[in-house]
Amino acid sequence: MQGNQPNPPEPGSPAAGPSGQDDRNQRYWFHILAQNTHAARNLHAAKLVDKAWQQGDRVCVLCDTEEQALELDDLLWNFTPEAFIPHSIAKAATTPCSDPVGILLYPPAAVDWDTVIVLSSALPEDADQYRRLALVAHNDPAVLNQARGHYKQLRSLGIEARVHDMRKR
Repeated sequence: MQGNQPNPPEPGSPAAGPSGQDDRNQRYWFHILAQNTHAARNLHAAKLVDKAWQQGDRVCVLCDTEEQALELDDLLWNFTPEAFIPHSIAKAATTPCSDPVGILLYPPAAVDWDTVIVLSSALPEDADQYRRLALVAHNDPAVLNQARGHYKQLRSLGIEARVHDMRKR
């Protein structure tokens, strides 16, 4: 390079930005609940949504079914009497969510969201591109087995997720 221009960042370095994946800006968590109900899982997800949204994040929750999305939608409308969490359900990528909080029935684009909360059975292929990712599993054998699969998938992408196992409390 000529003059005082800096050298471009090396591919894969923190300074390379999104393609380099700055590990300090990437946060991945597994929340394993002591309870074994869908209601407990949705309530925990709603708490995570509220916390992230209060911190200024654009948040999405990835669901498998419209029924699951509607349950979460009802919970977010009534989550706290003194607060309003602006959200909507988006069923297809062709009609993206413009609200600060989205309940999605399709894999979210990493560039659209600050925090992604996964309640779905499938982990999006580009999960390593998200700024923050939380996976919530309740204490049910089938859901825990899915969570183990998600954990292995993240490890294969070079991500060591932090595990918050609430069964041990």
